[in-house]
Amino acid sequence: MKCLLCENLSFTHICTNCQETFLSPSIYKRKILNNIEVISFYKYKDIKDLLHTKHTDLGYYIYSILANNSLKLFAQNFEYSNVVSSIAIDDNVKNGYSHTAILNKALKSKFIKPEFYKLRARNSVSYSGKSREFRLMNQRDFTLKKNNANDIILVDDIITTGLTLTQAIQTIQKKEKEVLFCLTLADANNIK
Repeated sequence: MKCLLCENLSFTHICTNCQETFLSPSIYKRKILNNIEVISFYKYKDIKDLLHTKHTDLGYYIYSILANNSLKLFAQNFEYSNVVSSIAIDDNVKNGYSHTAILNKALKSKFIKPEFYKLRARNSVSYSGKSREFRLMNQRDFTLKKNNANDIILVDDIITTGLTLTQAIQTIQKKEKEVLFCLTLADANNIK
């Protein structure tokens, strides 16, 4: 097959050279709701076209590559006093897979235990391309299913306004659990 970026022959959808050149992660941070840190690995504008594959079959492969190049590396270097849970934002299966579940799965390590199907939105409205006002008027209304961990890492693909993560954090806090921080692939604000 051909690499999606350089069009050279490749055994993967994005060749090793392009992964090293274009998909080498950086750390972008911002804080939301009561000073909770959101750590992102890419600028949204730099991987926008790759992120939009989540609505296609190709997205499974692209999200796996992105997750392995960023979240997996993060998890391998993460240390904590006890094992924490990672929970993906609304990891519903669409188009045959869940893009947030792929990200969450990449976090499996000595100190992180991914949990699946734990945080569900009762309102499945899409926020893609919508204004802050639309997002405020159409909240996700999350519910947290049974979870034994007290320390949680939230996982999503993109942070734009921060409203989705804020709503998720509030839902988790109502269950008297602590969100240590959030991880996203990309930050639309590009704060470094």
